[in-house]
Amino acid sequence: MSGTDLAVDVAIVGAGIAGASVAYWLTRLDPTLSVAIVERDTGFAQASSQRSASSIRQQFSSPVNIRMSQFGLAFLREAPDRLEVDGDRPELGLQTPGYLYLATPPQADALRAQNAVQRAHGAPIELLDPAGLSARFPWLATGDLALGALGAGAEGWFDGPALHTAMLRRARAQGARLVRGEVAGFELSGAGEARRVGALRLADGSRVRCGHAVLAAGAWSRPVAALAGIALPVHARRRTVFVVSCPEPLPDCPLVIDPTGFWFRPEGRAFIGGTTPDPDEDDLPLEPNLGEFDEALWTAFAHRVPAFEALRIERAWAGYYEMNLWDHNALLGPWPGLANLHAATGFSGHGMQQAPAAGRGVAECVLHGGWRTLDLSDLSVARLAEGRRVMEANVIG
Repeated sequence: MSGTDLAVDVAIVGAGIAGASVAYWLTRLDPTLSVAIVERDTGFAQASSQRSASSIRQQFSSPVNIRMSQFGLAFLREAPDRLEVDGDRPELGLQTPGYLYLATPPQADALRAQNAVQRAHGAPIELLDPAGLSARFPWLATGDLALGALGAGAEGWFDGPALHTAMLRRARAQGARLVRGEVAGFELSGAGEARRVGALRLADGSRVRCGHAVLAAGAWSRPVAALAGIALPVHARRRTVFVVSCPEPLPDCPLVIDPTGFWFRPEGRAFIGGTTPDPDEDDLPLEPNLGEFDEALWTAFAHRVPAFEALRIERAWAGYYEMNLWDHNALLGPWPGLANLHAATGFSGHGMQQAPAAGRGVAECVLHGGWRTLDLSDLSVARLAEGRRVMEANVIG
């Protein structure tokens, strides 16, 4: 495409799961629309979508996040039909043993309060006292616990890379065009509230002229936004996922969130897990930091699950969270002051599970000028300028 122009109705920056979802919904809701997805790494070697732990939960403290995950769960269950291309139906391996949030006595009241919000919004989360936890999960050490919250049947994990691949493939089958290129600038016109994006300028000298633009560049959204003069509080934060083996099985193991902050879940015959690094720095190399699984973390694992005293680290990988440091929630919808620029970024570790709902919401904003299927206004980009935060108590990592 070097030195040439492409004109489309909508240009999406980023072909990860968020960009793929926006493209899927745009071309599904309006098959006449011309859509280009601009992606510099079409092999997705560093893409967070290909490095995600790919889990889904309803145990959030804010109603908008609960609604998005409920939409996402329904989408995952329907995905083989929705994302079929030429008879090829994706296998996403959805499993729903639930998330198990554990609380010590000082944390129990907060867990009960969150559970009340979740149940009020239709999330079937069960509270378990220590005796109930021990009966359900005899391999779990409960001596220092006061409460657990389990979403069996409504939460779990799936094959995130397969979802990303299938959603992008279906979007392209519906007419979306994948353009390999790196965005080097935005061509802006107008003034005040009438300012608009007229085109994306690519590093090879070509241009993608557009009626609307969508910023969905994941952990790289902040430098892309800066090209349009936008200060975006989205930072690339590395997370290492450890694959460990354990000689003893843990029957019916859900995804466990320990009161100290680490997490683990089954992955085939092994387990994966991780924690928030300290210090948590920007733009670290995408190489796993084996040092994070130090004696303290190993001890914490073994304290919660005595069988983990014999665990072995088999391997590890690393990916980026696109961490929105404003309030650790997604930034969605139209950008104030740029009439035709929309955002789908800043998911802070929730991107894979929220992408189906976010993609539909942003597509509806482009097509109809507002939210239709789900009211995602709580997560609108406008809250940055308004000084409004959506505080989510349940952020993992």
